[in-house]
Amino acid sequence: MPGGQIGPLQTTYDCLIDSYLANKVGLADDFLSPALATHLKENLKKLYAGQQMLPAGIGNNTVLAHDNQIRSDKIYWLDPEHNDKHEDDFFALMDQFVHYLNSTCYTGITGYEFHYALYEQGSFYKKHLDQFRSDKGRAFSMILYLNADWQEHDGGQLCIHHSDHQQTIDPVQGTCVFFKSNELEHEVLVTNAPRMSITGWLKV
Repeated sequence: MPGGQIGPLQTTYDCLIDSYLANKVGLADDFLSPALATHLKENLKKLYAGQQMLPAGIGNNTVLAHDNQIRSDKIYWLDPEHNDKHEDDFFALMDQFVHYLNSTCYTGITGYEFHYALYEQGSFYKKHLDQFRSDKGRAFSMILYLNADWQEHDGGQLCIHHSDHQQTIDPVQGTCVFFKSNELEHEVLVTNAPRMSITGWLKV
């Protein structure tokens, strides 16, 4: 992947990496610019209105099942072949971050995959790990939220289960969450309002 220029985003990347090293969960408030987050959210809304977002499954492409008692979100995979300007801007941002992560932390990331995710009112995702037993390719999980003006009573918090405590994170627009895919179980609590994000994995 090309690295490109990091520029002013280096502070954001350092914040994400430093908080991950300190607490196993990286957090950065402004990983997505307000403009890019808004454009991606509009993409998601159009896909949803066009009934192109489908119920998410459990497992990988080899063994995939659907169980809305475990997860009830809807997803749509991002793909460079869509030739969508805003998705391309997102991919350029991820290329920069992966280049910076590899050059500073020697993580050996070689690719990534991301999808839009929508949790309708009443939706959730019970406690789980992101890495499959049969596929160790997912190294880091990343979630980037698209919800402006999110309030605590809207629910939908990400709850991360550390060995000695639980950490809850509000799905506020622009926020990025970053953690190892095989280390921390986590869940999405029941949401009381439509909850939108881009979710994915950095792969080795």
